[in-house]
Amino acid sequence: MKANAGRGVRVVLAALAASASGYAPAQNIAQDMAQEGKLLFIRTAVPACAVCHTLKHAGALGEIGPSLDELKPDAARVEKAVRNGIGQMPANTALTADQVRLLARYVAGVAGQ
Repeated sequence: MKANAGRGVRVVLAALAASASGYAPAQNIAQDMAQEGKLLFIRTAVPACAVCHTLKHAGALGEIGPSLDELKPDAARVEKAVRNGIGQMPANTALTADQVRLLARYVAGVAGQ
């Protein structure tokens, strides 16, 4: 698991570097970030966010936690909840700070779509 911990960050940094040099359109960067965020949401986080939360973009139909499509939290709210826990949701200490930020941006960017 640790071998993949920084994979998402490396993908995003590589995409940003390519974009800065004119080789990757901004849309590709956004798609890569969304894909990495989705993987964090449905698979990488333990327990997976999708187990408890509904998020249409991720195909998640969890019923324990609030529907993120209805809540439409901003990235700061997601980061705080993931890092500190909230209500029944425990804090996630397994994700790196970069993974938490990417996950938060993903959720905030797709919630309600």
